Amino acid sequence: MDETDSVLVENVKSFAAGGFGGICAVLTGHPFDLVKVRLQTGIYNSSIECIKTTLVKDGLPGFYRGVLPPLLGVTPMFAVSFWGYDVGKRLVGSFTGKSPEQFTIANISTAGFISAVPTTLVAAPFERIKVMMQVAEGKNTTMGSVVKEMYRTGGIRSIFKGSVATLARDGPGSALYFATYEYLKKKLSLPGEDMSLLAISTAGGFAGVSMWLGVFPIDTIKSTQQSSNTNVSIAQTTRNIYAKGGIKAFFPGVGPALARSFPANAATFVGVELARKALDGII
Repeated sequence: MDETDSVLVENVKSFAAGGFGGICAVLTGHPFDLVKVRLQTGIYNSSIECIKTTLVKDGLPGFYRGVLPPLLGVTPMFAVSFWGYDVGKRLVGSFTGKSPEQFTIANISTAGFISAVPTTLVAAPFERIKVMMQVAEGKNTTMGSVVKEMYRTGGIRSIFKGSVATLARDGPGSALYFATYEYLKKKLSLPGEDMSLLAISTAGGFAGVSMWLGVFPIDTIKSTQQSSNTNVSIAQTTRNIYAKGGIKAFFPGVGPALARSFPANAATFVGVELARKALDGII
């Protein structure tokens, strides 16, 4: 019973800390994400054009268009991600007989990949809503009106459109994400000492950059598929993107994505580590 209670408490801590870290990430990185999505979906040709026009049309609040879905979804999404990562570590540990301190990069990557499976169930619909709000430039759209229109045109399947593409992105992305963080965390920490906030920020920031560098083309496919109300497959979406500009067409918005990834993910891990430390002191 004690062991069961301990596992339950650890699950709650992982869930809560991940949720808090996710909120930090959204508030830090949403303006960068908005520019990325508008470039990926062809609304603008450059980051400068997007920033200038958004500022003129909507002012500073315009950079937070579509922020409500990720804010509502980010707590369960990041919570499930970090909880899933802990579950993944336990599964890998039981299969290999190793403790987390003995994990290789391959072991950590496997645990990270496992974390993406439950996360997709939460991430896909909220990302679909977010993308549709972000591309509705200058229109008086609300989260409710977007959901209503998607349901009207395609039912529940429309709301979950892009789920396979989301998993295809988040599986390898999460593997890179957690492996990079754990590797740098080990390199930047001294034995027996707590990591500094600067070290946590550095490890978290580079974790985000490595993830986006690895999966950005898949994210472009996902955003393009989710921004359409027509029933288009991943394969057809990929062909359409390639036909527009070859390999280069899979990387629009990579600048804003990388610019966002460092501060947003630095904020994520700082939030997670601080929340986890606070929870360890309470529970």
